[in-house]
Amino acid sequence: MKADHPETRAQMVDVTHKTTTEREAVASCNVHMTDSTVARLREGKLDKGDALEVARIAGIMAAKRTSDLIPLCHPIPIAAVDISFEEVSTGLAIRATVKTTARTGVEMEALTAVTIAALTVYDMVKGTERGVEVSDVRLLRKSGGRSGTWQRHDD
Repeated sequence: MKADHPETRAQMVDVTHKTTTEREAVASCNVHMTDSTVARLREGKLDKGDALEVARIAGIMAAKRTSDLIPLCHPIPIAAVDISFEEVSTGLAIRATVKTTARTGVEMEALTAVTIAALTVYDMVKGTERGVEVSDVRLLRKSGGRSGTWQRHDD
């Protein structure tokens, strides 16, 4: 049995001393699919209905439940979640923006939102196309808190 060493044991970070600030995070991912599947998605002609609206709701719900899914995340008040979709040459790009006023950031909430939105699209199109692929889940930007703004520069 592993010894219980404070420096190696999993624990929630104490944010008591942190200042409450406005925070925002933006994450994105891609869902690769054929043009014909994208057309059916756009036209709402999938067996399960309007995949984009269902995925939007799923992403919002996921952001709000992140601390239930990721063990050491703090439950924080979510002020806003925006899920957007863009048709791209490889299928669909999804972006999630999450905002709060809290003592800790919303990076995990944005990443969870965009991933669950993508998995929902996958679920809704898999009857049309089995080879759909979710890729490139990443944080694009975060702002607020002691460390200020960070932005990905490789896009």
